[in-house]
Amino acid sequence: MTDPADTFENRLHQLNRLVADLERGDIPLEDALKHYEQGIALIRACQEQLKHAEQTVQRLQQQNGEEHLTPFNAPE
Repeated sequence: MTDPADTFENRLHQLNRLVADLERGDIPLEDALKHYEQGIALIRACQEQLKHAEQTVQRLQQQNGEEHLTPFNAPE
């Protein structure tokens, strides 16, 4: 079973908290570096999850003959 801490949404929430802490600018340098390291790890994990999700969607589209669908572009 997947650990709830490993969800994309949870990682993104953790990343947002780290960024907010860093943006405040009131944490010691050592803590800021730890936050930065944790943030990089979270970014890599999120990128990996997104890559896996994209591959899954592509595989499903190919299985259903939908490989020619127009990609969805979310509004900004």
